[in-house]
Amino acid sequence: MRGRVTELRRLVRHHAELYHRQDAPEIPDADYDTLVAELRGLEERHPELAEPDSPTATVGAPPSGLFAPVAHDVPMMSLDNAFDLEELRAWAARATSRLDGPAGPYVCELKFDGLAISVRYEGGRLVRAATRGDGRVGEDVTHNVATIGDVPPRLGAGAPEVLEVRGEVYMAIPAFERLNAAREAAGEARYANPRNTAAGSLRQKDPAVTAQRELSWWCYQLGTVVGGPTFARHSETLEFLADLGLPINDAWRRIEDLAAVETYVLRAEQQRHAQDYETDGVVVKVDDFGRQAELGVTSHHPRWAVAYKFPPEERSTRLREIQVSIGGKGKATPFAVLKPVFVGGSTVQMATLHNEDQVRAKDVRPGDIVVVRKAGDVIPEVLRPVLSERPEGLPEWVFPEVCPCPNRAPLVREEGDAAHHCRHPHCPAQQAGGIEHFASRGAMDIEGLGEKNVRLLIREGLIVDVADVYALEEADVVSLENFGPKKARNLVAGIAASKERSLARLLFGLNIRHLGGAVGELLAGAFEDLDSVIAAPADQLAEVPGVGPTIAASVRAFFDDEDNLAVVAKLRAAGVNFAGPVPADTDDALPATLEGKAVVVTGTLENYSREAATAAITARGGRSPGSVSGSTTAVVAGAAPGASKLTRAENLGVPILDESAFEHLLATGELPSAAAPEGTG
Repeated sequence: MRGRVTELRRLVRHHAELYHRQDAPEIPDADYDTLVAELRGLEERHPELAEPDSPTATVGAPPSGLFAPVAHDVPMMSLDNAFDLEELRAWAARATSRLDGPAGPYVCELKFDGLAISVRYEGGRLVRAATRGDGRVGEDVTHNVATIGDVPPRLGAGAPEVLEVRGEVYMAIPAFERLNAAREAAGEARYANPRNTAAGSLRQKDPAVTAQRELSWWCYQLGTVVGGPTFARHSETLEFLADLGLPINDAWRRIEDLAAVETYVLRAEQQRHAQDYETDGVVVKVDDFGRQAELGVTSHHPRWAVAYKFPPEERSTRLREIQVSIGGKGKATPFAVLKPVFVGGSTVQMATLHNEDQVRAKDVRPGDIVVVRKAGDVIPEVLRPVLSERPEGLPEWVFPEVCPCPNRAPLVREEGDAAHHCRHPHCPAQQAGGIEHFASRGAMDIEGLGEKNVRLLIREGLIVDVADVYALEEADVVSLENFGPKKARNLVAGIAASKERSLARLLFGLNIRHLGGAVGELLAGAFEDLDSVIAAPADQLAEVPGVGPTIAASVRAFFDDEDNLAVVAKLRAAGVNFAGPVPADTDDALPATLEGKAVVVTGTLENYSREAATAAITARGGRSPGSVSGSTTAVVAGAAPGASKLTRAENLGVPILDESAFEHLLATGELPSAAAPEGTG
């Protein structure tokens, strides 16, 4: 037990040093909070192990020595944390038990992810600014803070003789994106996140550098006040500071009871990415100063306030191995197999690694402790390794040379392509993926023919290609696992109904490389029937607006393949519709699935030119703007996407979709739930 306490104190001090003094944390905040909570719990259960200099009894970290020390007249304390509603209720119950009456009303304020700062005014003029430091002594950063536009050099009429204001210096997300874009243009490495960038910008010696960083400031509390008005409530101080011209975040609310506080924090959690700055929780304070005085403080935090922390969107865990999944068109995508970790509201066991270049750039290796991010519906992603935890001699991961399927075909990466592909015509993963794609809602829309049933039917030898689907009868499937009479009838009826789908859907369903749903619509509109498409030379196909030579060559190559023509012949014999466009007043007219939605496209898509993707979005009533904002519905990312757009989307919590998820969105208007990478079959 003593050994674990000693180790926890070492770890907490190490990570506090990285976070508070070096502005370069290795682990997510949630992991740090977990270490502190474990240490505090052990100390409470074993008082004989407690020490007065334990990190559980201290705030922040000692000043770095780079700046002159500043002693705080009123200590700048940390806050106790609540990680769910039960802990929030427990905090309120403890507060109420110490008072003669209820603890409320309360004030709720957003918790900003930045650097705590104290700013002192004398005679209305800014004279000093200091970091929190260890809560009692901070660092003099006056010259740097004076460059921040939100920090007024002078206050308006009515300012007290002495006024100390506490607040948070932060970097807004657009400013962070502009800074990283400038660094990329200069060939410099991108910064990791706005919080660390803001802290590092403030705690360096040249104010001219700070001035270029577009830092911002929110005020949230009074410190020392001399010669000013007296206040009975914290809410009055916020109104007073706003009247003096100081920046107060307008999301704060005075709330009467705990039930309304819970409503506030849950709504703030849902809207945490709606602002152009990062928030990671809500600070709840007892409003009445008399009750605050009764509640008092501990050596570490006030009893009259608590920080409700949103569920973490980043956690660290062990990277067990890196595998490669093969999609329906043969695309080989590396993904991480993780020790299960709860992040972003769900347990994550797998996360995308995108492609070989991304694995190399991030330098993640099986056996590493890695940081994983999951925000909202965004697919989980491995961000970086925790290098201090890397075992000595851990080898780099090497992209496999052959497909994991039984054929062991080479994985080919063509020039200019970020992804590897398996080109074997009988790759099981492509076989299953192709049939699943054919049956998907954006294609032939055959209900009951999803991944699980497709793989079952292949395993039972009932289907090999998409045309075999039309030979299925009730008797073939009724006795199979997960079927029965009703499901068998429904499946066969759905297959029969799909024969009448439009030519555009059939073209898309054939899973031709580079041919997405929008291109299928363009070709169906330009040719009389499927036979005309099959007979058209590549240059004629390329002349169709939105198609171009690359897609045309791919379509031509598909229909020049004898195996593919054999499948087409079987589809014809089955009675599948080969005719041209269905009139607009029929059921196959394009639904307005994206009405009121904004979908940003970045990078090179496999099945769509940029024009075709935009046409698909607008044809369904949506918009395709060139930049990401808080009103963006989703970002569709292909190969070599714009880094600033992805960062902006991640910061705002905008879902980032791959091409298959884009097809789902086009067909249904709904964002797909985050899923594990495709299996290898």
